[in-house]
Amino acid sequence: MKIFLLLGILNGFLAVALGAFGAHGLEGKLSEKALSTWEKAVNYQMFHTMALLVTGLLLSKFQGTQFVTAGWFFFVGILLFSGSLYIYSTTAIKMFAMITPLGGVAFLIGWVLLGYAVIKFT
Repeated sequence: MKIFLLLGILNGFLAVALGAFGAHGLEGKLSEKALSTWEKAVNYQMFHTMALLVTGLLLSKFQGTQFVTAGWFFFVGILLFSGSLYIYSTTAIKMFAMITPLGGVAFLIGWVLLGYAVIKFT
């Protein structure tokens, strides 16, 4: 439980910091399209930060490996989806954009597992 709460806190901090950096530090240095990609990475990181926090809180009340697995999928999704978009938006190296869908799939699996766990354990 504690690991997902801490990962959520860390990712929330990073999402705010990276959002501010994108708005103030990258403005004028990246194209509008690249800045939009950066923003998408920040948004998805913050959405899934909330998923990590909810997963941690649910684990404090209910035990189930599906909650744990969902939390790890959310975290891996943040790394792959948002991480690849951060790198792609600043480097324009297409290989990183090709990683992004894997992160999206990780997010989807996390949500399915979280839903299953909620139905099963609550």
